[in-house]
Amino acid sequence: MPSTPLYSYDSQPSLYSRDFESSITPNTTQRNTLIVAGCYVLVIGILWHVPYLNLIIYPFKLLTVGFHEMSHAFMGVLTCAHIHSIELDPDEGGATRMSGGIPWLTLPAGYLGSSFIGAVLIACGFDTNASKIASLVLAGFFLFTLWWARRNLLTWVLILGMSGLIVLFWFVAGGVALRYLVLFIGVMSCLYVLWDVIDDTIARKVNTSDASAFADICGCCPSQVWGVIWLIIAFAFFAAGIIVGLVAFKESAAQQKQDAKHFLPVPGSSGAPPMAPLSAFLVVCASALALAFNV
Repeated sequence: MPSTPLYSYDSQPSLYSRDFESSITPNTTQRNTLIVAGCYVLVIGILWHVPYLNLIIYPFKLLTVGFHEMSHAFMGVLTCAHIHSIELDPDEGGATRMSGGIPWLTLPAGYLGSSFIGAVLIACGFDTNASKIASLVLAGFFLFTLWWARRNLLTWVLILGMSGLIVLFWFVAGGVALRYLVLFIGVMSCLYVLWDVIDDTIARKVNTSDASAFADICGCCPSQVWGVIWLIIAFAFFAAGIIVGLVAFKESAAQQKQDAKHFLPVPGSSGAPPMAPLSAFLVVCASALALAFNV
């Protein structure tokens, strides 16, 4: 009688390894997206430290601060806190005033939440339709932020300006420009978190930083230790955003363009209904903003 092998799993590890390798290997469109993202990192790094030229990315810096404060507020809501206000100031600072909640969760939510948002936007920046969905979700976040910051004029100017930019880019090249805008905002958000954590907690200790407040509550480690931990998590989010984008969105540029014609198409295009979803969404946003102004 011929003998049968006791084990038949020798090929499985190599099979899984090949599947993972093929999943994260970028195609031509993804390779171009990675190149653009790398250029974003270089340009942001240069503009960040050059006087006067840093005004070019100043609105996006404020936007990432808004993500930071919005993350505090949303975690506060999830832990039953009462949100009193959100404020942004011209010095690229911000504050979220709340009562109640769980400080163990609300304090790290600023850095980690904004880095998570950046990672999600980076992943969505690999695909046109995903970028459209991300921009609509951002619009919803903007409305909540405006509700909490309705007495802060700078926040209104920033978010209304960014909303207008998103709408404008939605119309350019069938939404392709929107994809690169979403990618830029994601890269900017992740880089800002990494730099802010290093600057506030590791390079120099800022007594009013989230890490300092967290260290006071925890009592077991100095703020620099928590800064390093949060930095590692933020970097992991950054890398995860790229990996998810590579694995999830394998369509070529031509396929994305074709799919975008049928998914939330640009008003007036051949695939758009008389009242396109974007137009309807803008009407809803305008109504919500009018209600907020009357509060």
